[in-house]
Amino acid sequence: MFAHRELQKGFSLLELLVALVVFSIGLLAIAGLQTVSKQANFEGAQRTSASQIAYGLLEDIRTNGDALDIYRTAGEFGGGRRGGEPVPDCSVGAECNPAEKAAHDLWFWEQMIDGNLETSAGVGTGGVMLPSVCIDGPAVGGAGVYQITIAWRGTASIVNSVNNPCGALSGNYGANLEFRRIIQIPTYIDPNI
Repeated sequence: MFAHRELQKGFSLLELLVALVVFSIGLLAIAGLQTVSKQANFEGAQRTSASQIAYGLLEDIRTNGDALDIYRTAGEFGGGRRGGEPVPDCSVGAECNPAEKAAHDLWFWEQMIDGNLETSAGVGTGGVMLPSVCIDGPAVGGAGVYQITIAWRGTASIVNSVNNPCGALSGNYGANLEFRRIIQIPTYIDPNI
């Protein structure tokens, strides 16, 4: 009688259930990795956008050396703090003095960081989440190291060890700034060169 059981082939119901549990755990792990991967890709895209905007702003500052102090004293901006487009529109070939060009540059880069120059159904897309942009440089806008700092809200809580005031008082980055991400780009600018 026992000899016939040994000749049986195939899976028992218990073996099938164990295989399904193992397979399900594997699928859940893959789904978890997908979520982590999407979050990391978003964080990377935010950092790339902030970096490109910072370099673009630094190049505009470098080419408008007569207005270095205007850029330096612009204060924290992002999130629409600069208001509407200044007149004249220096991007379409209008005759602009250095102060007008600086005002237009600051407005333009705020539009970029806010994502307002890319729209879908009239709503800004792109940019970075809850941005703050700060410009530091030597007093009275002379030759020296200028630094663009861009802060934005990340998707996960981290320990924030960066000692930089940019965006710290906005309330956008958590009680301990645990959601604040920062990129700092320094460069030497001499208006006489």
